[in-house]
Amino acid sequence: MSRPLGTPTWTDLGSTDLTSSKAFYQSLFGWTFHDSGEEYGHYNMISGTAGLVGGAMDVSAMTCPNGDPMTSSWDVYLEVDDVDARTKLATEHGAHVLAEPGDVGDAGRFSMVLDPTDAVVGLWQSGDTQGYAFTGGVGTPVWFELMTQRFQESVDFYTAVFDFKPAKMEGANYVTNGAGDDASSGICDSNGWIPAEMGSFWRLYLRVDDCDAAAQRVQELGGRVLDGPEDSPFGRLATVADPAGAMFMIIDTERTGDRA
Repeated sequence: MSRPLGTPTWTDLGSTDLTSSKAFYQSLFGWTFHDSGEEYGHYNMISGTAGLVGGAMDVSAMTCPNGDPMTSSWDVYLEVDDVDARTKLATEHGAHVLAEPGDVGDAGRFSMVLDPTDAVVGLWQSGDTQGYAFTGGVGTPVWFELMTQRFQESVDFYTAVFDFKPAKMEGANYVTNGAGDDASSGICDSNGWIPAEMGSFWRLYLRVDDCDAAAQRVQELGGRVLDGPEDSPFGRLATVADPAGAMFMIIDTERTGDRA
């Protein structure tokens, strides 16, 4: 295991219109997409100026376990020491397996589960591919967050399965997966300000150098601004969606609430 257990280490985009999604992110962040070929289902590796960002795949012909068509989304994978053992542990704590453990060539081994609050989360055991490049640069992931309708249940699950060490944020029903610099993700109680019908879900934050300009550019490229931009103690941020409907956060980490 190359990164601490439970660290968000990979993210991928499942798009119902991969062609338009690629054009959108190429224009917004300057990303490049490399098709891995038929052997890997034409999974695309995404790179930015600083290295790997994540992956992308076409889900237009795929269905959910209940038979409904899949929708576009960004999924988050947490680093584990043993995919098979941790997947089994997840089921023992109420999760349902969506993708059984399997190898991705020499890159690593993965699985995907639906946690007890119905949030999708991936498990990644690194091989040759450790995950995305941790740089903090523009166009790269800088934070990950579980928005949950069942806060304590989520905290208990990720503590048991991924060894989270919950550190409570003062003044909010929010914990990080470790204290101080050990934190790499958060769990947020979304009751009361995220519609209940949205359920629980992981989301990622991508850094921009000007949140307002980036939000405007999102709309120019056919995406939507769902909330914000607004200032926070951690940066000026907005909730946006790409043209195929995949939601993510953009954040200018240089402009915090006390510097606005």
